Amino acid sequence: MNEMIIEVNPPYNFDRVLERLSLDPLNCVNQEERWVKIPYYGEQDEVITVQALGDTDHPKFKILFSENTKQEVQSEHIHHIFKWDTALSDIQAHFLGTDLKPIFEQHLGTPLVLEFNPYASIIKSIIHQQLNLSFAHTLTKRFVEKYGRNKDGVWFYPRPEEAAKIPVEDLRELQFSQRKAEYVIGVSEKVASGELDLEELSKKSDEEVIKELVKIRGIGPWTAENFLLFALGRPNLFPKADIGIQNAVKKIYEMDRKPTIEELEKWSVSWHPYLSYASLYLWRSIE
Repeated sequence: MNEMIIEVNPPYNFDRVLERLSLDPLNCVNQEERWVKIPYYGEQDEVITVQALGDTDHPKFKILFSENTKQEVQSEHIHHIFKWDTALSDIQAHFLGTDLKPIFEQHLGTPLVLEFNPYASIIKSIIHQQLNLSFAHTLTKRFVEKYGRNKDGVWFYPRPEEAAKIPVEDLRELQFSQRKAEYVIGVSEKVASGELDLEELSKKSDEEVIKELVKIRGIGPWTAENFLLFALGRPNLFPKADIGIQNAVKKIYEMDRKPTIEELEKWSVSWHPYLSYASLYLWRSIE
């Protein structure tokens, strides 16, 4: 194994990262030893291990790569996934001057961590649509364990061209609804054919990405915003229609009802240009 030691600017709480990643049963996480194994989707499946060596105030990591691998490219990928180049200190200072100060103090150094692969991210979001979190994870796990791949204990989502060929009836046997099965297969077909080019999509603005994605059957604004947040890591996304966001804001402002979209728009003005972090910390405050 080849290894690399990385130091990151504080604050950065990797234990919060591992806690969040451990919620997904497909992720290979060890919270006690403070590591996670990352599936790297290249020409060949690779597994990269990231282990914390420091703490929130002195974040330091060891990355373990496979032998004879493209270490520089994979290191850039890991930096991108864990947003190690983002100055969380600047974001923290910004929110200490807003109504969200209490939750930013409580959850100091919580970064926005991306899904490990853009295609996997969009398929996961489609599966999770309109389901409670527990069953959403169960359904995704069934899908990946049946059609994906496992290497060194790490699960990889099926390739788009493989998922595109799955009969709807087979997904129905896993308890997919008819429509959800059709959506997963349909989006996979578009990615496999190149009609939906996720790499090219990543170069477009937030508005352009949403406009292009919602044209596709099975993808609405919620899924498009999730893709921007958790696949592309865009910093200024605020899914106002998300129930979790609404419940968190209700709690912070001690309301006896859910906030209106107009109220959310008004209060969030001071949270720009880091709305994605406002969203993350709001979700975190009620988890």
